[in-house]
Amino acid sequence: MGGGGGGGRGLTPDELKALEQKAKKSMKDSGITGKCNVFISFVEEDLNDVKMLRGQAKNQNSDIEFNDWSLQEPFDSKKADYIKRGIRERIRQCSVTMVYVSDKTADSKWVDWEIRESIAMGKGVVAMHKGDTPPARLPKAVTDHKVPVVPWNQKELAKAIKKQSESR
Repeated sequence: MGGGGGGGRGLTPDELKALEQKAKKSMKDSGITGKCNVFISFVEEDLNDVKMLRGQAKNQNSDIEFNDWSLQEPFDSKKADYIKRGIRERIRQCSVTMVYVSDKTADSKWVDWEIRESIAMGKGVVAMHKGDTPPARLPKAVTDHKVPVVPWNQKELAKAIKKQSESR
């Protein structure tokens, strides 16, 4: 009748958290790494570029796993609180937020909010741009929090994400 492992029976939430932290430290110390789960923040107009980025990461057998939630809902809509709860959960599950910045990104209230929410949760944040130079205008949260901005280059992006992930 039943059976199986103990599943943590009898452990308090604090004891479970301590075990989780010990396991994470042990994996980090031994050099064992897995995919880094990354939340992508971007404006809808850049969806095609973001799809290309995700495809490129898969084709290059990257250690980055992207997790995004494309939004077409106005920031101040009646659904905003519901959407924010869902986004918070996605950000919570990730170790780093990657912001795809373009000429259109600076005016997005959603992108700014996602950056600030990520930072408030203690997540690392990296901004990435296409081309040789970043856009002239960046989201205010990027400049306010001195978020690192890197060019669209899988190796540079992976290095910046790893650095942000390890610094948290």
